[in-house]
Amino acid sequence: MEERRKHPRVEADEAAYISAGGWSTRCRIVNVAAGGLAIEVVDPSYVPPRFQLMTEKDRLVRNCRLIWTNQNRIGVMFE
Repeated sequence: MEERRKHPRVEADEAAYISAGGWSTRCRIVNVAAGGLAIEVVDPSYVPPRFQLMTEKDRLVRNCRLIWTNQNRIGVMFE
């Protein structure tokens, strides 16, 4: 399979929160790159196209855009 990523990914295991429009849910960051990351969620059908992601550990907030979904894992790009 041909690698299409612009930036290499680093494995991670960090709790975070997705929020948008007064709604929020807990998630887990599974890998990180310079331009985005992969996240595990309970149900990706509830994740909106654009949202904010806040890491639990350091409370860093980033604006994100949903790029792909595969079962309970989603890929996001930083905006």
